[in-house]
Amino acid sequence: MSQSNLEKQEAKLKQLNQKIKDEKNKIEQNLGKQIIRSANLDYGTFTTPQIKMIAKKVAAFLNQAQNNQ
Repeated sequence: MSQSNLEKQEAKLKQLNQKIKDEKNKIEQNLGKQIIRSANLDYGTFTTPQIKMIAKKVAAFLNQAQNNQ
């Protein structure tokens, strides 16, 4: 395989990895927004420890629900 083809494939791979990363970020942001909306929370007053506590509670709830299936 020529160097040129390798470079093209590497560029495509980097582009694909960036698309995956962007999609993950989009999902994470949408999930956060939906949780905040559904819980009717005022995210303007959140502190980092509060955000971490809420995330742990949501994760625990989801893990418990998954274990009960």
